[in-house]
This record gives sequence, C-alpha cells and structure tokens, in this order.
Amino acid sequence: MSAEASVGSHAADSAQSAVSQPACHGTDEHRNQGLLGSKYVKLNVGGSLHYTTVQTLSKEDSLLRSICNGGTEVTIDSEGWVILDRSGRHFGLVLNFLRDGSVPLPEDHRELDEVLKEAQYYQVQGLIQHCLSAMQKQKDVFESVCRIPMITSAKEEQKMIATCRKPVVKLQNNRGNNKYSYTSNSDDNLLKNIELFDKLVLRFNGRVLFVKDVLGDEICCWSFYGEGRKIAEVCCTSIVYATEKKQTKVEFPEARIFEETLNILIYENGRGSGPGGLHLLDSRGSGSSLGAGQSEEEGAMGGDRRVRRIHVRRHIMHDERGHGQQTVYKD
Repeated sequence: MSAEASVGSHAADSAQSAVSQPACHGTDEHRNQGLLGSKYVKLNVGGSLHYTTVQTLSKEDSLLRSICNGGTEVTIDSEGWVILDRSGRHFGLVLNFLRDGSVPLPEDHRELDEVLKEAQYYQVQGLIQHCLSAMQKQKDVFESVCRIPMITSAKEEQKMIATCRKPVVKLQNNRGNNKYSYTSNSDDNLLKNIELFDKLVLRFNGRVLFVKDVLGDEICCWSFYGEGRKIAEVCCTSIVYATEKKQTKVEFPEARIFEETLNILIYENGRGSGPGGLHLLDSRGSGSSLGAGQSEEEGAMGGDRRVRRIHVRRHIMHDERGHGQQTVYKD
C-alpha cells in the first residue's frame, strides 16, 4: 500500500470516529466518573443544588448509595455536579433524614404524599416507613372527627334514619314558627334544648346518630328511633293562656331527654335486639317512669308497636295582672 493510500485511509477512519462520537462528550459531560474515591458530592436535583458527603448518601441501602459506589449510572456535568432528573422541592428533607435518622414531616396530606413518592424513588426505606406512619396517624384523626351530612328533604331524612344501624336522636327546632307570641323564658329554654343536643352529640358520638331539623313543623320536639322506627317522642312546646291571648311555651325536660337517649342505646348493646328488646322499649320498664309535671300518650303503630309521645305538662301561666289577683291555669 502506498503512503498516500495509508494517509487517506487514516483520515477516513478519523472522520468516521468523529461522527460516531457521543454528543454528551461535546458538552463536557461524562458518566460514572468522579464519585469513586470522592469524599464530597455536589448534587443538582432539578435545578436545586445540594452539597453533601458520600458518607451521608451511603447511610442506607438506597439509590443514592448505589450512585456513590458506581452501581447506578449518573450524569456529571463539566463542573462536577451530579445531575438528577427529579424535583428538588423535597430533596433537602431526604438528605436531612439520612443525616439525622428522623425529620419533621409536612402536615398537609398532599405534601406528605409527595415526600413519600420521593422516598420511594430514592429507595430510602426508613423515610418510607416514617411517611406511612404519619399518614396512618392522620387517617385515624380524620376518622374520629364527627361528620355532619346535609339533608335537603324529608325523604332523604327518612331514608337515612331507616337505613342507619345506630339508634337515632332527632331534634326539631323552628323558632320561626311564630304563630303565637312566646313566654318570657321560652327562648332561653329553646337554647337549652339546642345546647343539650350538642352535648349529647359529643358524649355519644359514634354510638348514636344525631339529626337536627331546623325546618320541621314543631318548634321544639325530640324524637328517638331504634331499628329504623320511632320509639319515643318528647314535645317541649305547648300553648298557654294569659289574659285574652295565647302564648307558646317552651320547656326544657332535660332528665326525660337524657333518659330516652339512654333507652335507645339498649339496641346497640344487644339487650334490645329482637321482639324482647322492642317490648322493653315500648312497655316502659321501672327505669322509664314519668317525671313530675309530664304526661304520656300512646298511639298505635301497626299492632303492638307503639310510639311513646311524652308531652310536657302545661305548667302554671301567670297573667299580666298585679300581685294577689287570680292566676290562670291551663292543662
């Protein structure tokens, strides 16, 4: 072979080699070099720059340890920054966990889920378990919070009561039902009934379903349901007569309301399941005696099933006349 042919062949090989050269070498980037034997590491995670040590990154058997020991191929730019194509928003939290073994987690559920995703990507098992434990705690807290459904029609309310497996306490209150004027202490007693409802919700939350109906026909009336049907009713309003006028009187029979609430819990405890339980609730045992100043009416509800309707006895109503004059009574 002549010298000219040899030179031409060498030039062609050089040109071919230049064409097949990887583009990353032209930008001074190289792979899997620069970490072996290094003590410090510069990380560029989605534009977020972090400076740490190989010892920190190698604390757990994770993707970051694999990067340090050469087990995972990475890209390093000309300035020595290891390029990781991930969001850098939570990477500092990942590093702090590797440094300290524990780290405060965000309370927001969405951010906590983002941290979990980063921990799973980098395969940091300790942080993964830390996130899962925090999520479980949040779930337990959320499940214990009282949930208040919004009922928009009487049909929805009836369906909810009929399908509920728990006893139900319902309070109807409608201060706007102002056909007659109210007595001087009626508003105060109405508020006491509402406050008692709130106290019962806190005390028996999870064991009894509480329904508050502010659009009912009754001004203030308690209803108690078991196994989908009404067991008892306590009406707290009555009409009393003063001088040539009628007034609406609202009572606060706290003991009776509390007693009926405890009575329907017999269902939940299993003592009232079946016909025997219904009989116990319907027939008024020794623990269900009427209090002073109260009356009871029973209405048939399909054979032997009855609803106890307890109406507060209409108490003495004084008229507007001066002291010593006749007092009007109305039962």
